[in-house]
Amino acid sequence: MSFEIKNRDMLARIGKLKTKSGTVETPLLFPVINPNIQLVSPRKLKETFGFEALITNAYILKKHFQNKPIKQGLHEFLDFDGVVMTDSGAYQILVYGGVEMNQAEIVEYQERIGSDIATILDIPTGWKVTKHHATKTVEETLRRAKDFFKMKTRNDILWVGPIQGGRHLDLVANSTIEMSKLPFSIHALGSPTEVMENYRFDVLVGMIMAAKMNLPVERPLHLFGAGHPAMFSLAVALGCDFFDSAAYALFARENRYMTENGTWRLSELDYFPCPCPRCSSETPKEVMEKAPKDRETFLAEHNLYVCQAELKRIKHAIRVGRLWEHLEVRAHSHPALFAALKKLKNHENFIVKYSPTVKRRGLFFFSSVGLARPEIVHYRNRMLKRYWPPENAHVLLLVPQSRKKPFHKAQEFNKVRQVFQHLGEKFSGNIHVCFYAAPFGLIPLELDEIYPLSQHEIALPLDRETVDYVARQVSDYIKRAHYETVVLLDDSQQWGDSVKKLCKSTCLKKGGRFEHVNIKAERSKNILTRLEMILKKHLSE
Repeated sequence: MSFEIKNRDMLARIGKLKTKSGTVETPLLFPVINPNIQLVSPRKLKETFGFEALITNAYILKKHFQNKPIKQGLHEFLDFDGVVMTDSGAYQILVYGGVEMNQAEIVEYQERIGSDIATILDIPTGWKVTKHHATKTVEETLRRAKDFFKMKTRNDILWVGPIQGGRHLDLVANSTIEMSKLPFSIHALGSPTEVMENYRFDVLVGMIMAAKMNLPVERPLHLFGAGHPAMFSLAVALGCDFFDSAAYALFARENRYMTENGTWRLSELDYFPCPCPRCSSETPKEVMEKAPKDRETFLAEHNLYVCQAELKRIKHAIRVGRLWEHLEVRAHSHPALFAALKKLKNHENFIVKYSPTVKRRGLFFFSSVGLARPEIVHYRNRMLKRYWPPENAHVLLLVPQSRKKPFHKAQEFNKVRQVFQHLGEKFSGNIHVCFYAAPFGLIPLELDEIYPLSQHEIALPLDRETVDYVARQVSDYIKRAHYETVVLLDDSQQWGDSVKKLCKSTCLKKGGRFEHVNIKAERSKNILTRLEMILKKHLSE
């Protein structure tokens, strides 16, 4: 297998996966094809909708078509010249409790039909199961995984090692650790479908991360049954390279119309909010009047357009370094997705390890949820571990952020420069200027132009959580620094009392001195005079 990474953002990867039938680009969606029911033909999936790959079920093929796919070859049988992945029948085990074939038969069949990517016959954990049952599914899947390597005869198929454990995250982690010791080309996280059907995307975050954090970085991760395009960006941001979905067809059978943010019943629509070729040519009323089969096909094709369009938006967001912003937009489409986004904070230090530190564009900060994004976490960690103030700095002067960036080039800071000029080099050389600013916390003057400290835009007014975060970052910095005095230019109109109270408390606990000047309470000239007097007083002592 060859898997080459081209671009990264968060844990997302645009990559090239080489298979025996061609090279495909990740993140990659495999539309599910049921050979018994084809609303959209495999050929049309590629030629009309641009899907490079699809997934079908080897168990169903063997049960209903026997040797026909063997004689014709899987690609000719499906009339699809792209990459074909086959599932093993594990989903049928989950739904019906079992299948009439054993693993050796399923493995041999997938080799004989010529799958490009194939899956062993694992035992899915499911959703509402006891930990005892979940443990048994993990153990049995692992046993089958080890036995598989005694069965396989072809080396040109990329085999998938499934990870089980369900919502029991310790079992998912153990399953991943043991599975990754085996030479599978790809791993897949099993049992997410019922989690997503119950809108427990917060649980899904834990499941994916339990797998991702214990998986060799070079191995791609597949998410079985990803579902709706509104959650694609979440799966991709957490490091899922592939996912499959039958939702485009399942929703169509129920007259459900997908959008990138949610789903509507066809009967609820007066207009199609979509410019795809299907929606551009007909109205909801006209589609409702179609024969059931034609209506179902119309909706399935529209749903495919929506899925493909969302995948392209995600790839573009990865390339330009704006995946977090895209993820925030999608998360606001449903409270369950927003709850999942908040869970990323629990994994911020792992995510930051694999996310680029410098990007081509600045970042947008909307609310405290964004404090978990990699750029902010990376800066906080670097400040904590690698930054110390100048040795000759006796006084810390804290200056509030301005609208203009970099902050030291703003008009407001020119007034502070005037104070330094009055003090002269004798005193000003012992003052260390830092800005307190959202979302990064504390920014030393000498770092002001380093990415992304001046390459960002924030939404004002700041929410309480962001204000408190900045206050904590400033306070933590004061705790570990050696300043004798801290002077705060206090913008209480924007920051309230949070920064002042916490900084004062920290200084007093350290035995240092604290002064503040309320820059909104006095005239500009008086402020500068008072600041100069305070600085001169403390530098002279």
